[in-house]
Amino acid sequence: MQLRGLPPIIDAQARILILGSFPSPASLAAQQYYGHKQNQFWRILAEVLDQPLVEVDYAAKQAAVKAAGLAIWDVYGACEREGSLDAAIRAGIPNDFAALRKSAMAVRRVCFNGQAAGRFAPQLAALGYETIVLPSTSPANAGWSFERKLVAWRAALDGCLRQAAARPRRITSR
Repeated sequence: MQLRGLPPIIDAQARILILGSFPSPASLAAQQYYGHKQNQFWRILAEVLDQPLVEVDYAAKQAAVKAAGLAIWDVYGACEREGSLDAAIRAGIPNDFAALRKSAMAVRRVCFNGQAAGRFAPQLAALGYETIVLPSTSPANAGWSFERKLVAWRAALDGCLRQAAARPRRITSR
């Protein structure tokens, strides 16, 4: 059975695109990126952005991502998969990154959340993006401590944060 991914979280001011591989079953069920409670994505982003992202609702998370000049999407728009492991992805259909290039012209850097997504780095580099493969925030990536992941993610998103610092605003849950 073919699964469909989620639409991107993006606006015209996005400067950094974070690409995962494909949403987990928990994320698809919730219709939210990184919806698996054990995934460290929102916890890491909360630390990097100095925002209470773990405690707020999904709409507030999306607003904070956009306010920081970030965008979130996946390399695959559709695929077949049993379970949630990236290794189980079959018949993957990539998202249309050439169209993204035309509609999100401020994006300069693409950060891949893990090695599976990072296999697409050469294709996105060929489109003119700076690419960085980061350690996966998935609970399956137990070889990296939270602190070690945070250091890598903070370094990759630093340029975005410096630009966004001119317009700081804290998000709150409604």
